[in-house]
Order: sequence, then structure tokens, then C-alpha cells
Amino acid sequence: MSAIAGWVDFQRDLSPQTSVVEAMAATLAHRGPDGRGVWAEGHAALAHRRLALLDVTDTGRQPVVHRTEGDTPVTVLTLDGAITNHDELRAELAAKGHRFAGGGDAETALHAYLEWGTAFLTRLEGLFALAVWDVRRQELLLARDRLGVKPLCYYPTPTGVLFGSEPKALLAHPDVAPVVDADGLRELFAHSRKPGTGVFRGTREVVPGHVLVVRPPGSTEQRYWSLPARQHTDSLEDTITTVRGLLASAVTGHLRADVPVGAMLSGGIDSSALTALAHRTLTATGAGPLRSFSVNFTGYTENFEPHPTMRSTPDAPYAALAAEHIGSQHTEILLDTAALTDPAVHAMSLRSQDAPSPLGDMDVSLIRFFARLREAGFAAVLSGETADEVFNGYFWAYDPGHSNSQTFPWVSFERGHDAAAGGLGTSMIDRRLRKDLDFLGYADQHYRDALTEVPHIDGDTPAERRAREVTYLALTRWAPTHLDRADRMSMAHGVQLRPPFCDRALVEYVYNVPAAFKRVDGVEKSLLRSAVADLLPEPVLRRKKSAYPTTQEAAYGDFVRQRFIELATDRGAAVAGLLDATATAAAADADKAPEGAFAWVERASMEMVLQLETWLTDYRIDLKL
Repeated sequence: MSAIAGWVDFQRDLSPQTSVVEAMAATLAHRGPDGRGVWAEGHAALAHRRLALLDVTDTGRQPVVHRTEGDTPVTVLTLDGAITNHDELRAELAAKGHRFAGGGDAETALHAYLEWGTAFLTRLEGLFALAVWDVRRQELLLARDRLGVKPLCYYPTPTGVLFGSEPKALLAHPDVAPVVDADGLRELFAHSRKPGTGVFRGTREVVPGHVLVVRPPGSTEQRYWSLPARQHTDSLEDTITTVRGLLASAVTGHLRADVPVGAMLSGGIDSSALTALAHRTLTATGAGPLRSFSVNFTGYTENFEPHPTMRSTPDAPYAALAAEHIGSQHTEILLDTAALTDPAVHAMSLRSQDAPSPLGDMDVSLIRFFARLREAGFAAVLSGETADEVFNGYFWAYDPGHSNSQTFPWVSFERGHDAAAGGLGTSMIDRRLRKDLDFLGYADQHYRDALTEVPHIDGDTPAERRAREVTYLALTRWAPTHLDRADRMSMAHGVQLRPPFCDRALVEYVYNVPAAFKRVDGVEKSLLRSAVADLLPEPVLRRKKSAYPTTQEAAYGDFVRQRFIELATDRGAAVAGLLDATATAAAADADKAPEGAFAWVERASMEMVLQLETWLTDYRIDLKL
């Protein structure tokens, strides 16, 4: 749990290099505020920063080491995340003769490796990123969970590899420079990030559902899981029953911890379903009531203005109604404009992601939210992340204008705001640079490459075939980006976000459910609504999807515009060479400012420019275009 970092060099003894690895891990201290550990011997050095959620005693410390009777290290493992079937695995391993010194899931994962070798990954459920150093084989394994809930990046060297939970850990190594080339900028702006790619030159990410095996001759990447295409034969009634059982089981697994686990509750169907099932589970064991939390802005509910596609209703009334009906102990975290306009928190949101973002107040409010959760004593929280990808909740998944486009459906939607842009937040970037880097072509080629991966079933109609493609793209290209953001924001304050909708069994089952079952009579996510219909009040069950809130306060828009004008008129700014003079001049003209939905889109581009300036300056980015 928490954060991992390490260094393997097959031509050096790294025993004297513990300070380097500890410095890498120190950049990740926010992910693990409860302790630290390091192991270094021979060609490997592994470090860990601990977030104590399971076995909070010293026996739960990492890295965990398995030794022979002669006290010789055999295998070392360090883990970030939560193995949700830890109890079942431990019982199975104990029956095979394995003995455990503590009660942590990292030790369970280590013994699973000793029992099954690399195949142990297929036995692990939950959210995880891990490193295994096999002393006898002189081999390093780097692996990541199936959907990419937990991040893990690496930097190949001529004689080994560096790795860490976040890129900042790699950048702390003296051999890694913060160079960003054309491909890195494409990754920032195309909004269709390729699995395995990194923004900084030379950095990579372990692909979800894959393991990287590093040996002296070289590294190989192996897939241990992929979405399976199966014929769905269950009736709609049986499908609803199965989904209910799978979701309840997933929630139970994600509640396992030796510390309290809360729930994020927006009043939407996803978070409300999880909160209801979690509360029922906890009260059945005498551990309730569940604590639930929501975020809101001062004056937001009273002055709410709906967005035609993103937000039809404010969260607060529905969150309160759901909590009252469920019986959870609910807390609304209320943020004012001052909380959203603190430049230090904007900088913190950038550092948490190691890259600029156009989401502005959405990032700031989320990072503030997790800070308040940690202050309330919660280091783990359930989240409805990925429910929309699993159950086809996004409007672009079934809107033919986007779902049948020749690019990613979400990219198709974004281009509707600015046909010349490569994605949200790009409209202030120099048009010639955009053309030269070909943001549009980069995203579209990635789309075509991704389509070749999609598994199909003989006999699917064209409509069914396309529906499967859209779901696959959402789960493998859209979800990882947002899971990464949610993990970085939550772990910035030492809070582990747990998404039960990412449970393998649930994802595999619903992936193969026909689209017609997921949207009966045109009702979005009708399958999920039917599965939890007995748990929630009717207004919550009927509520249309409403995206995570963004403030509608004019004062916040004024704050962004003023900062943007100051930066855009500063010829010495680091970002100046990337900006389009015409677009920035028009954006700085308050009399021509767009209104409604397009105002938020323009603001996102301003936010991106502001973040770019901080990123280029604070990270000392060396642009190689």
C-alpha cells in the first residue's frame, strides 16, 4: 500500500546507493505518510512509503522479504494498493504450507509469487502496482492491476531500470532529466493517451493488465489479462440479479481494511449504489454506520444553471436524500471561492499529476476534498469511478454523432467546441505548432490502433460490434486517464481511493452484456439502476447523470482570466513560445468572452496555459521540439 520506488542495475552493486533510492521514495511521501522502508543488496534496491490500512503494526512494513532458513534473502516484494481477495488467498496458501509473519496483503502477494511464479498475478484481485525482485533468478517483475487503478512508471537504462509510483520519483534520480519532446506534448494535448507511454522522454508506464520482466539480457512485457469476449446467454432478469451479486461482492472486498473506509456520495446512481451496499455490509457486521462524504460549493445549489450535456441537476439535494434513505452518516464538504482560487493549491494539483491539466477548479476542489477526508480520519474511501465506462453511462457512448465517429467518441465531442484544437485545453496553443505536431492525427491513429485490439464474437450485428468497440475503448483508453487522476488527487493527501466498479469479475461480466440490456427503453445505465432499485429512493434512481461539479461563480472565472491576462502579456514567460497570439489576445478581451458551455471550454484553455507555465518553470522542463 502507498508508494513504491526502486533501481535495478545488473552491472553495479547498489548496496551503497540506498540514499538515491530513498530520495526517489521521498518524492512520494504524500502517498505514504505512515512509514518508510528500503531494501538494497547486490543489483537491486527497493523502497516503500507506507499508508497503513491493513496490519497497521510493524509486521505490515515493506518491502517484505522471504528468506531461507539460513537467513539468505530469496524474494523481495513492495506493493502499492489493496489485494481485495487477500483473506481467501492467504487461507489457500496456508493450506499449502505457507507460513506468515504478519497480516498484510503484501506478504500474501509475496507468498503467492513463491507458489505460482509469474502466474500469481492472475490470482490477485483488486487495485495494485507491485515490484518483485527474485534474488535467485536475478529478475525484476513490475506489474499493474487490470484496469490501471494504481500507477506505475519506469525508465529503462542501458544496464537495468528505474521505477516508481509517479514520474517525480524517476526525475529524482540523477540519470533522469525532465526532457519533453514532440511525443510528450502530443500525450499532453491529444486527450487519448496511449497505454505505456510517458510524457517525459525515456519514461514509460507499465500497461494495465501487464507485467514487465527485467532480466540481464533485456526486458519483456507480458499481458496477463485482457477483456474477454463471450456470448451472453442470461436473460435480462438473470443479468440484473448477477450484476447485483457481483457488485455487492466487489464492495465487500473493497471494504476490507483495519482502518475505517468511507464513501464518496454525489447523489448519482453510481456512488449511491456503492454507499447503500457498503452501509448494508457494515451494519450487518455491527461496524456501521458508514460515513459518506460529498463536495459542494457555496451558493452552487441555490444558483445552479444546468449544462445541456454535462450537468442537469446539482448534487447536494440528491446526496442528502440518498444518505437519509440509506442511513449513512453524511458530511458535506463545502468550499468557497477563496478555497478554489489559492494559487498554491493549483500548483499542488499540478505536482500531484506531474503534468498540467485544463480542469482547474475541478482538480482543486477534488484535492481539497481529499485533504478534508484525511483530516476527518479517513485514509480509504469508496468511489464510483469507472461505472460509466462499464455500464455505458456517457452520452457519447450512444450518441451516434460521437459513438460512430472515426475517432474516440470523447475526442469527437471535444472537437465540437473547437475544430482546430486537439482536445480540451488546447485552443490557446500556437496553431502552427498544433499543425506540426498533428494533435488530431496523433489521436486518430491511436484510435485506429486501439480498434485492432478489440475482441469480437462471430455473429455480432454491426450495431453490437460497434457497441463492444466503444465499451472497450472506454475501459482501456478513457478510464485509465481518469483513474490515474483520481489516484493522484486522493494520494496527494494519503487517501486510497477504492473503485469497486473496477472489480475484474464485474467488468468481465458486464462487458459482454448486450448494449440493449444496459440501456432499456433509452434509460442510461438502466441495468445498474435495476440492480439496486430496492436500495435507493425513487428520485435518486431516476436522476440523470451529472458530471463532477465545476463552480459557476463569476468570481472564479474572473480569477482565472486575470491571472491569464498577466501571463499572456508577459513576454518573458516560459510558456510564451507555445501560445497563439491571436487566440490569447481574443481570450484576454473580456468584452468578447463567450457565455454558457463555451465559457467553461475557454476557461479550461486558460487554466491549461497557467498550469503549463508552472510546470515548465517548477519542473525546469527542457523542451525538445
